[in-house]
Amino acid sequence: MYSREQIEQHIWDYIDGLCTPAEKEMVEKLLQADPEWNRVYLELKDFNTLVAKTDLIDQPSMRFSKNVMDEVAKYRVAPPANSYVNKKIIYGIAAFFVVTIVASILYGISLIDFSSSNSAGNIKLPEVDYSKYQVNWNQYLNSPVMYIFLFMDVIAGLLLLDRYLRRKNEKLRESH
Repeated sequence: MYSREQIEQHIWDYIDGLCTPAEKEMVEKLLQADPEWNRVYLELKDFNTLVAKTDLIDQPSMRFSKNVMDEVAKYRVAPPANSYVNKKIIYGIAAFFVVTIVASILYGISLIDFSSSNSAGNIKLPEVDYSKYQVNWNQYLNSPVMYIFLFMDVIAGLLLLDRYLRRKNEKLRESH
């Protein structure tokens, strides 16, 4: 025997035309033979026609867009980005990257031995001994250093929180 949910699922598929021909034949036989199936079918068919007749799309009022625009106009519009971004900072960042790229290229060119012949196969870069560049990070990142670093982070965080709360307080005063 089918549960109520299964009966409704089969009947909805039948009403919507989503069932296979075999399922359609099975549902039609059950609708004629079983009064429970027939009762559920009539309920769902009535509901389907009611939903089809109902206009579910409500049109907004004629002043809707005007009301929305009035609400938006109450708030201050953010200034364009070029008015609050300092161009000197942007130029400084760009200059840093340009200098870094140029220095890397010049360093790479300085490593080339131009005294050899012109064939590209003979150019050899000098061997570099990386063992003298090994760093023992444990001597620098010991416990007191980490505590100092965390202390400075906490201080910086508190300063940022203070700045945020002061600005928020100023905005509240301006609005009243």
